[in-house]
Amino acid sequence: MDKNREADREGKKAKRTRATSARMLGYLQQQRGTLISLTLLVLTGSVLTLLAPYLLGLAVDEYILLHNVNGMIRVCILLLIIYVTASLVSWLQNHLMAAVSSRVVWKLREELFGRLSRLPLRFFDRSKHGDLMSRTTNDMENISNTLNQTLLQAITSTIMLIGSFGMMLYLNIWLTLVAMVTIPVVLFVIRRIVKQTKFHFAQQQKRLGTLNGYMEEMITGQKAVKLYHREQRESEQFAVQNEELTRAGIRAQILSGFVGPTMNMTNHLNFMLIAVAGAWMAVNEWVTVGIVVSFLNYSRQFSGPLNQLANQYNMIQSGIAGAERVFEIIDTPTEFDEETPLRQADFKHGRVDFDKVDFAYDVNPILRQVSFTAEPGQTIALVGPTGAGKTTIINMLTRFYEISGGSIRIDGTDIRSYDKESLRSRLGIVLQDAHLFSGTVLDNIRYGRLKATEEEVMAAAKLANADAMIRKLPQGYQTKLSAEGGNLSQGQRQLVTIARAILADPAILILDEATSSVDTRTEMQIQEGLRVLMKGRTSFVIAHRLNTIRSADRILVIRDGEVTEQGTHEELLALKGFYYGSHMLLAK
Repeated sequence: MDKNREADREGKKAKRTRATSARMLGYLQQQRGTLISLTLLVLTGSVLTLLAPYLLGLAVDEYILLHNVNGMIRVCILLLIIYVTASLVSWLQNHLMAAVSSRVVWKLREELFGRLSRLPLRFFDRSKHGDLMSRTTNDMENISNTLNQTLLQAITSTIMLIGSFGMMLYLNIWLTLVAMVTIPVVLFVIRRIVKQTKFHFAQQQKRLGTLNGYMEEMITGQKAVKLYHREQRESEQFAVQNEELTRAGIRAQILSGFVGPTMNMTNHLNFMLIAVAGAWMAVNEWVTVGIVVSFLNYSRQFSGPLNQLANQYNMIQSGIAGAERVFEIIDTPTEFDEETPLRQADFKHGRVDFDKVDFAYDVNPILRQVSFTAEPGQTIALVGPTGAGKTTIINMLTRFYEISGGSIRIDGTDIRSYDKESLRSRLGIVLQDAHLFSGTVLDNIRYGRLKATEEEVMAAAKLANADAMIRKLPQGYQTKLSAEGGNLSQGQRQLVTIARAILADPAILILDEATSSVDTRTEMQIQEGLRVLMKGRTSFVIAHRLNTIRSADRILVIRDGEVTEQGTHEELLALKGFYYGSHMLLAK
């Protein structure tokens, strides 16, 4: 039973390896013109390389043994020309191969990043960011190295194998049979090692991705690590994962390391057998000494490519493992893979209807029969305890996640009939964690509408009450921001994101705890910008501070994924339910 399972597993691995290799060939075929030129150069170089041993044998028989100095000089000059030309051809081959591998990896990077940018949030919830970064860097580098160093070698080796075998047959069939004695040993060794090392190289790439994910978490969470004095613990955890990666790498390298010594031993044995057999045949005048000299060189040229491919086997396996990890992402369905084209989100009024909406993350129900209506221009506030489902309601409206039951309509049209990109272009979102990108302040505001002019960007900043703050920065709107806007305060970052939302001119506005992380003075500045932004727009506001949603047209109390209370501030106080209790608790 175990043998059957092992055979089945090996069969799946083999199929996956073949499929990955075939897929990489598809990318290479896109460089068909360059590959044809490369193949012609390889043929030229191989013919020159195959010609040299024949000339050496000819020189031995025709010139050296007959003491013909002039003929020997002519052969030496011809060999010099051959070797120089072969070196030049080899340089051109490497140049073209570098261009091919760079273009293939460029194409793969484009597809990988394009796929990552279009994957649903659920995918990123389940993936470690460090592992994703490892796929875009380490795995891509492995693919590049494999293409650059082994593809050219594979083409050259194939031609040299065929050419050397043909020349050996031409010179002497009996010596050729002697040279073939060790080939079954070579094939047996390679086959055994292939089965063992494929798994370990895949594990090495997986462990590397895990380690990168851990490092990414530690780098971004350094404040928490230092605050709770966990430096020693995290160092120990890193040591454990580093050890696992090292062990996987050692296993892979040790197993693949058997190839080189085994191949060298086999080649030396092969050389010895040919030398002994050739000497015996030369003594008996079955062959000339020159033929034996040529044959020994051709045997080296025949076994050399096999030896080189075997020695590079670890890189080939690492490249295939990296390609499999990259293709796993590229093959993941995006959130835009609809079978039929959807309509553009052309709604104008912004009436939003939630009708008995259910949502479950995996198997855990998050929202249950949520129903409410937001009239055009109204402000709807969502309040409730942490984890009640407030942000999940927003995620349903933006289609970051798909509802499990019920429907959500905007201006009477189910949002699932809208194209997601156009739907989100009509929504403006200001989150608690204001995310900014590396670049200037101007570029970050313009992210809301890329074609906006500088004047429009500055006008949006003024409406957001951010213009004065921006002009006080060292270079004003041209101030360069560090990663995630680290050289701005939380309040300043929030004002920039509000300006970005104003510039986008959304039909529906969503504010998710937009002022929860700032002081009262900064909150007042932000509230001024938000009032401008919310004017005339249907707005959804999530807030724990009740004073920020007191003036909302309707307040929804969310508890355990259900709307348990709704009404104005005064109406909810009169109910003396959860909202009343929260208000009284804060008032004390």
